[in-house]
Amino acid sequence: MQITRGRYLYFVFIFLILFIPLLASSIIFEPSKSSPKSEYSPAIEKAINFFDDSHDPYALLFLDVIYRRFGVLEFKDSSQRFDQELPNNPLIEPTMKVFRRIADNTNQPSSSDFYEAKQQGETNLIVIPALYCDRLGLPSNYPQMLEEATKKGEYYLTHVLLALIWVTENGYGEEIPQDFVEYVYDANTKLINSDDEVYDIELEAAAFLCLAGQSERIKESFVESVIANQNDDGSWKSPDNIEKWHSTVLGLILLMHIQYPSNSYPSMLA
Repeated sequence: MQITRGRYLYFVFIFLILFIPLLASSIIFEPSKSSPKSEYSPAIEKAINFFDDSHDPYALLFLDVIYRRFGVLEFKDSSQRFDQELPNNPLIEPTMKVFRRIADNTNQPSSSDFYEAKQQGETNLIVIPALYCDRLGLPSNYPQMLEEATKKGEYYLTHVLLALIWVTENGYGEEIPQDFVEYVYDANTKLINSDDEVYDIELEAAAFLCLAGQSERIKESFVESVIANQNDDGSWKSPDNIEKWHSTVLGLILLMHIQYPSNSYPSMLA
């Protein structure tokens, strides 16, 4: 039997009437994987408030990352505040001019800035080539440098992960063997213990895993310990030789990723 145009449109109309509401209801009631987890909101708010009057240039760079990735309006002027604080920190100003690349992809440090930054610590030798590889390429022995650094463990290991994030974002990810990348993910995951105490190195590993798109590696029990260990002022305990902002910005990065999961985020580098 031949179906006329009018009858065809009639059947289409009936289909829409019967099935679109069912489809809509299934969408509405299906739990969203990206829906915020409200139980983390108080801890996040406290950590944000902790940085109300932050003057540390390192902290301000990470707050700018949080603003660009999650739109936290309290941090929208972090990059401008960073520039204002540089003259007040002459001992680290050359290094900060190098790391300013995190917030500004047109950043142009001088050769003396690069030299001074590389004298500030061995971990800088790991991450600075990654930060500027889109302009300068990578050293021919860079994979070996990363491998040697991983053997030293702890903060060397977390900085290798940070370097891999920047290498990938700068378009040089294919220079690093994928099995090594997976090894670094696994090794950083193992830095995170399941006991009740939360340490700065654990927060760094967890935050960098989140920034690398590996949030699913973070156990819920660890996140619960992070919440339980937060101080009344919104901070987390830092080692004696590390300022309190360090653990706190890492804890905030972790909780923001857990609170707002996504398959895709804005890059860490501007």
